[in-house]
Amino acid sequence: MADKVFKLEIVTPRRVLFSGDVVSFSAPGVVGGFQVLYNHAPMLAAIGIGEVKLREPHGDEVRYATSGGFVDVKNNHVVMLAETAERSEEIDKMRAESARDRALKQIAEKESEHDVERARVELERAVNRIHIAEKR
Repeated sequence: MADKVFKLEIVTPRRVLFSGDVVSFSAPGVVGGFQVLYNHAPMLAAIGIGEVKLREPHGDEVRYATSGGFVDVKNNHVVMLAETAERSEEIDKMRAESARDRALKQIAEKESEHDVERARVELERAVNRIHIAEKR
């Protein structure tokens, strides 16, 4: 299996979260989830809120919660530029639950349509983080 690896980089504005060889990479595309394997065709895709999974050559699966960004696939090199991404083990579940509760409260208060839409996005992000934290 070692001959079917490709280079993956996961980068946020704050830091490089991952840089190394993998055998598979899955992301939440805005028009549907997708998986990249060795020798994948070139592609540029927008990603949304959801789960990113990668499988390392020795078999370990690593999960990240992401809030969106872009993935570029070219010549067995994948670069994910993410707005945010957190490895499942690094997610503070209690903080995510607090964010979920705040968003639900803002939606219930319905102060303005703009605030409600922003709260819905925050709710989706918080629920995603909770979901991925529970998969540890």
